[in-house]
Amino acid sequence: MGQVAKTGQVDNYPGFFEVSGQMLMEKFEEHLNKFEIEIGEGEEVTKVEKAEKIFSVKTERGKEFFGKAVIVATGRDPRPLEIPGEKEFIGRGVSYCSICDAPFFQDKAVAVIGGGNSGFEAALDLTKYAKRIFIFERSDTLKADEILQEQVKREKKIQVHLNKEMKKIEGKGKVQALIYQDLKTGKTFQVPIDGVFVQIGSIPATDFLKGLCQFNEDDEIKVDSETCATSCLGLFAAGDVNNGKWKQIIIAAGEGARAALAAYEYLQRKIL
Repeated sequence: MGQVAKTGQVDNYPGFFEVSGQMLMEKFEEHLNKFEIEIGEGEEVTKVEKAEKIFSVKTERGKEFFGKAVIVATGRDPRPLEIPGEKEFIGRGVSYCSICDAPFFQDKAVAVIGGGNSGFEAALDLTKYAKRIFIFERSDTLKADEILQEQVKREKKIQVHLNKEMKKIEGKGKVQALIYQDLKTGKTFQVPIDGVFVQIGSIPATDFLKGLCQFNEDDEIKVDSETCATSCLGLFAAGDVNNGKWKQIIIAAGEGARAALAAYEYLQRKIL
């Protein structure tokens, strides 16, 4: 159900105040199911190609779908720390989704890496389960919204640490310790920990489109702001996957409408 379903609480989508991301996406799906639209759940797209004005969409399961137009709304994937131990302990203490995995850390000590909105939201999600929560931020300032910072300050379980750079995740079979460096003193520390939640941003989910359209330096799909059209005729990209400035669910939804209307107009021109 996308990035939104992994968000604990959504406050900025009109008509749904303080709704969980999971519940909001269930409402979206319920609405969609009123129409005769096939949903290919579990079909991970691995490649999109175009030949003779027809697009081919290939999936990991070996299926292939064809269309005269394609709308890409794949959003973004979590950005990894890229430190020793991270890959080895994915699913064994390292997580990128607090909503998904917080219940596994009942009465345990956990670290959240990242001082932005996603990091603070993850820490607040974890307060329902973990006994101790450390937020580590590399810079000397916090990027999270003030309302989230105020909520975190009221939580006695949470400690915030600035100027800390993660160096290594250690353990035997599962996460047991986190090694970090204090950027002010240069000293390295080891903290016993049961889980590490990585919340340092995201990268566009665009690997399956390489060679088909133009990207910017951040690997986001370049689009026309009016139509969400890409450099490839008939291919449209909406939401966090494109080079739009702001990444918000309401903006992504609006762009989805733009892309759908533009794709419809494109198909009408082709037919006529």
